[in-house]
Amino acid sequence: MTINVGDRIPSANFKHLGAEGPADIGSTELFASQKVAVFGLPGAYTPVCSKMHLPGFVENSGALRAAGIDKIACVSINDPFVMDAWGKEHGAEDKILMLSDSGGQFTRALGLEVDLSDFGLGERSQRYSMLVDDGVVRQINVEDTVLECGVSSAASMLSNS
Repeated sequence: MTINVGDRIPSANFKHLGAEGPADIGSTELFASQKVAVFGLPGAYTPVCSKMHLPGFVENSGALRAAGIDKIACVSINDPFVMDAWGKEHGAEDKILMLSDSGGQFTRALGLEVDLSDFGLGERSQRYSMLVDDGVVRQINVEDTVLECGVSSAASMLSNS
């Protein structure tokens, strides 16, 4: 079952690369008492993710914050080292929290997993964006295919907030 507007974010753990190396952050901690724009994507360094999805959120990070978003998070089923390197390549530092859902726990709990074995990727995330306010989904935008980046884009999130 896919998560819906009004649902509480499921409990899950992410990894992100901090100053001391890989560190844990729980979904309860991440989404508590703040508005978070979170976007999920199939994988770092994949074409649509690298050309449109992540760059769009980097470009619009200031506008999203001006619209009342406290934090922006990118989630992918990649390891934290890949997420960190990919974020740095796109200038995401201090703008976007790059989160590894390496085991896919969060993605499966949302009901947003997709089998991309035909592309050599295995189980990954559908392309989506969500606005989460104090742990509750206020907006969710899921693409029909991972090859599209319209409804889940930062520009779309801005126009709907």
